[in-house]
Amino acid sequence: MRIRLISVASRMPRWVEQGYQEYAKRLPPELPLELVEIPLTTRGKNADVARLMRREGEQMLAAVQPGERIVTLEVNGRAWSTETLAEQLESWRLDARTVNLMVGGPEGLPDEVTARSDQRWSLSPLTLPHPLVRILLAEQLYRAWTILNRHPYHK
Repeated sequence: MRIRLISVASRMPRWVEQGYQEYAKRLPPELPLELVEIPLTTRGKNADVARLMRREGEQMLAAVQPGERIVTLEVNGRAWSTETLAEQLESWRLDARTVNLMVGGPEGLPDEVTARSDQRWSLSPLTLPHPLVRILLAEQLYRAWTILNRHPYHK
């Protein structure tokens, strides 16, 4: 099983890359976490945001192979505890398909992406900055893995 974080964003600061990598590298080889960055299109004051979002959505979906699972991260998705995430992780492992975690740009995810979603997950009712979302996702996936493997990290 593979997990891919497909995220629309501009270049992240070094501390974000370091934080993300810190947790991604802790995951075992049988559960690799891959980051796929979709470049955020520059939004000027007269930009056609709907068109830009559609293009970003097309790029996100192009990164997904047929049959792979799509999990969209949305404020109005289902909130999972860490223990629930561990259960989801085990379910995904048993399903054996690649899991694509989709994070949209500043305006959220395009309708085309949410329409293809197998699951909708909310990290928080708060609006979180994209740099923190990357780190938070990587850490929570690692934490869920430690729960499943009875590793002391979660305690």
